[in-house]
Amino acid sequence: MTTVQAVPSAAPTDVALVEELGQARQRIEEQIRRRIVGQEQVVEHLLITMFAKGHGLFVGVPGLAKTLLIRTLAEALGLRFSRIQFTPDLMPSDITGTDVLEEERATGQRRFRFIPGPLFAQLVLADEINRTPPKTQAALLQAMQELQVTASGRDYPLDPPFMVFATQNPIEQEGTYPLPEAQLDRFMFMIDVPYPSQAEEEQIVTSTTGEDLSPVDAVIDAERIVEFQELVRRVPAAPHLVSHAVALARASRPDSSPVAEVREYVSFGAGPRAGQYLVLGAKARAALRGDAAASVEDVRGLAGVVLRHRIITNFHGEAAGVTSGRLVEAILGQVKP
Repeated sequence: MTTVQAVPSAAPTDVALVEELGQARQRIEEQIRRRIVGQEQVVEHLLITMFAKGHGLFVGVPGLAKTLLIRTLAEALGLRFSRIQFTPDLMPSDITGTDVLEEERATGQRRFRFIPGPLFAQLVLADEINRTPPKTQAALLQAMQELQVTASGRDYPLDPPFMVFATQNPIEQEGTYPLPEAQLDRFMFMIDVPYPSQAEEEQIVTSTTGEDLSPVDAVIDAERIVEFQELVRRVPAAPHLVSHAVALARASRPDSSPVAEVREYVSFGAGPRAGQYLVLGAKARAALRGDAAASVEDVRGLAGVVLRHRIITNFHGEAAGVTSGRLVEAILGQVKP
């Protein structure tokens, strides 16, 4: 006799909120489509990352509108936006802020005043993140993980919702500082931004060589975004869904994987955070689509963007040209629900 595991159900008020979130998604996508042609999956992953309260790393060659996409999202959400161009000479204080010495004219008293840096925004674009030294990357890492900035021994909280979306150019590696695994692991998704189709590219050329960019309206605000992020946490996830997410993450580790290619070509696999992000991403994906509970299909649909940057190939894998994307496909093919 087969045992059927019950799927937890959402509260009636949460069901209504899920419907509202689905409507909000449609309004946000309408605003984004005013400027961005195609890239439907990229936009979906961007919204999942945001409503799951995560951070995203976008990888793609120059000219694919990564910066425009994120700036447009900030306008559609009515969030304070900050773009930081990462360069080799960028120092931690350049992004966190610094203390300046001020003197009161009336009393002659001197005191330090903290001047916030560009991290004090709600949506931060870290452009070409791998072009800055590890010390500055570490300052960004603290903000992403702790949602606060430390300067001169004092902690300064960052206003919610605080999100970092970073870009990385995969073809120019000279003069770059590869992101350490610890920082890569802080990014919920690594999102590949592909080339557009010919029809999409023709539309892009036509729209960008004519009149100015279309205006974008703010359709929700920061307070509502925080409410939706809290809602995503409450979306039900059945025990078998959690078990499958954990099984996928564990299958990426060479010492415990049932996949022969992983055992042969992988040096390090995904840690527990991968399972957490698979479940959180599945919840956000379901809610954005108007579903009151997450499904195994939601987990499997996000395995690539969650696991790819958490799988480190060994020397044999690099020599054989084995990519982490190929290994994720092998894991999905062998680890079934």
